[in-house]
Amino acid sequence: MSFSLTLDFTLRQGEFSVEIHETVEGRAVALYGPSGAGKTTVLEAVAGLRRPERGRIAVGESTLFGSEGGVNVPARQRRMGYIRQEVALFPHMNVHRNVTYGAHGAPPEALDRVLAVLDLKPLIERRVDQLSGGEQKRTAIARALMAGPQMLLLDEPLSALDVAMHQRVLQYLVRVRDEFQIPMLYVSHRADEVRALADWVVRLDAGRVMAAGIPDKILDRA
Repeated sequence: MSFSLTLDFTLRQGEFSVEIHETVEGRAVALYGPSGAGKTTVLEAVAGLRRPERGRIAVGESTLFGSEGGVNVPARQRRMGYIRQEVALFPHMNVHRNVTYGAHGAPPEALDRVLAVLDLKPLIERRVDQLSGGEQKRTAIARALMAGPQMLLLDEPLSALDVAMHQRVLQYLVRVRDEFQIPMLYVSHRADEVRALADWVVRLDAGRVMAAGIPDKILDRA
């Protein structure tokens, strides 16, 4: 399912500023660029963790932030499934308790579907500290899905994985995109991830948009 995302704002952090004026559509949109480009800052503004100086952020017709109208929906009400580089799971809990934490009474069939898509059923009783890095990533993705988000925000979720595990978890993300039809905003500095997952990319550098379009055209010029 395609979605529309309005990113039209200016945000300052000390000497650094991000200025973006884009309205994008797609199932998965990537923010692509080198470290320090402002990718995570944009993601955190969408999540409600950073407040722009001015502008508008909207998903479809729903405004999350609008300086002119005085709108700033609190982060907890934006229903964003935020998946960071660090998995931030509860190490004393097993996979089942981690995945269902914050699920707010989701039906059993929802859990079954999430576990099946991410191949977590065989690991359901295993403690987090007994999981591989890739298994922990899949558990974190499952927990985000079980919270019923309107969008998934992914901040370089495959960092720190070795090559083989990186490719395996990337394919799980493709499955999540296709199976759940939940819009994704994906931060990455890796072209292979963007090509595999995104159907639209915004290339950032030094807090400014350098180009935007379909991945093949934008990445071939990068």
